[in-house]
Amino acid sequence: MEELTGDRRVEDERSLIKTPSNVQANNQEHDSPTSTRQKRSVQHGSPCFVYTLAFFSALGGFLFGYDTGVVSGAMLLLKREMNLSSLWQELLVSITVGAAAVSSLAGGYLNGLYGRRICILLASFIFSAGGIILSVAPNKEVLLCGRLTIGLGLGIASMTVPVYIAEVSPSELRGQLVTINTLFITGGQFIASVVDGVFSYLPHDGWRYMLGLSVVPAALQFLGFLFLPESPRWLLQKGDTQNARLVLTRIRGGVNVDEEYESIRSSIEEEKIDAGEGPVLWRILTFAPARRALIVGCGLQMFQQLSGINTVILMVLATGFLLSAQASPPVTFHPNDPSLHNSTCITYGFCESCMLNPDCGFCYGKNGTVVIETSCMPVDAANTEAAVAGRCSNGTQESLGVFWAYNYCPTSYSWIVLLGLILYLAFFAPGMGPMPWTVNSEIYPLWARSTGNACSAGVNWLCNVLVSLTFLHVAQSLTYYGVFFLYSGLALLGFVFVLGCVPETKGLRLEEIEPLFGRQLCSFGAGSTQSVQYTRVNGGNYRSDEDVTDDE
Repeated sequence: MEELTGDRRVEDERSLIKTPSNVQANNQEHDSPTSTRQKRSVQHGSPCFVYTLAFFSALGGFLFGYDTGVVSGAMLLLKREMNLSSLWQELLVSITVGAAAVSSLAGGYLNGLYGRRICILLASFIFSAGGIILSVAPNKEVLLCGRLTIGLGLGIASMTVPVYIAEVSPSELRGQLVTINTLFITGGQFIASVVDGVFSYLPHDGWRYMLGLSVVPAALQFLGFLFLPESPRWLLQKGDTQNARLVLTRIRGGVNVDEEYESIRSSIEEEKIDAGEGPVLWRILTFAPARRALIVGCGLQMFQQLSGINTVILMVLATGFLLSAQASPPVTFHPNDPSLHNSTCITYGFCESCMLNPDCGFCYGKNGTVVIETSCMPVDAANTEAAVAGRCSNGTQESLGVFWAYNYCPTSYSWIVLLGLILYLAFFAPGMGPMPWTVNSEIYPLWARSTGNACSAGVNWLCNVLVSLTFLHVAQSLTYYGVFFLYSGLALLGFVFVLGCVPETKGLRLEEIEPLFGRQLCSFGAGSTQSVQYTRVNGGNYRSDEDVTDDE
């Protein structure tokens, strides 16, 4: 009786779809994996609804980019209007990153419990609340509260959005659609720079508009997701088979739904057997394919933050800073102002060492292209664009024909550093920028996907904090060119890691990716997973077609 009931339920679910696929499924039994993927690409097409889902999801990426971009311009106005100390400036910037690290880890539990759609709604609501708090903040304490709130929303969105897009996307469009999130991050940073420029001319409260306008995309995302569906894979995992099939039909346009639905359903059933009992993180660590996927995902996020670009381009930056340091102008003019005698700035002999002290700046004149009459002076705490006294103090530079350099030195090698930065962006944007998020959204089995993405996003944010907190201290110890040579070494390690440990997932369904981690993690090209298919056997282990052939 139970078997008949189960069969009837499956037939009832299939009756929701008008497009027959039994003949198609029978034909595909004899197809190779490559031909199956090619047919799948033709059959899915590119439904407009999937792009709509990706657009509203990627608004979370836009918010991420906007916040990271707008805060620099807002801080220039805030530190003057609210008389912020260096400690408060660091707090207002770093508390957002710290809060995002914490909430991204909590986001894994929330995703598993409430689903992707609810978490995106929650993130956009929190971000809207944070933007309102920032726009009306009467003092720095309320500003800190607003920045904390923004961080909580960013963390949840950063790990949820790529997962949602990956789970609703056809396999042939998944990488493209997940990358839209990164494109929106870049777009958010660009819009933030424009907004900073527009409102920087206001005599007062320009920062309120800069920070408060983040409410607009956050509210748009919230309204959009009120009408958008939950991930069909999450619905199936929770046993809501009827709604899962309806959603899958809606986002696929009714084409080839039976095959994909059955693939997801059977994968979930097998995962229930393999996953075991206990906390999800413990199950990930004790289940070899999921553990290997977690190592790959966290490793990619770590190397994105610690290096972010291939070795050659970091090498270019390091060379530029090295040449700039070697050509650093000497200090030739020592002012006799008694108020400066206790300052360490006047003890430096070259611009490079003066520049590395955040309390000092470089004052100089010019004779054509030659730098003359140079001095290292204490910076004005209220305005880093001027010295605290002397020729380069506020209001005297233009009349005396002198120049003030804070955090850089005048050099003819600046073009090398600029070239390095341009190459950095050109190679980072299509590579280590989006790929860690794209890969992490794909490689985990469904029962581990939320927790795995939460862990990898947490690693990303924690490494972000680590780099931000240590950069200046490391630069003071190793100099700027030393820092970038260090990052070059880390980038080289990242290159080796990607080459040897990250499998190709192009054209595969999410349910077909887990077997790629059924073997030794880092093959370093010895066993490319592109051409090897793995089959699940008893006990949650996998064997490849090559193994099957050998056994035969």
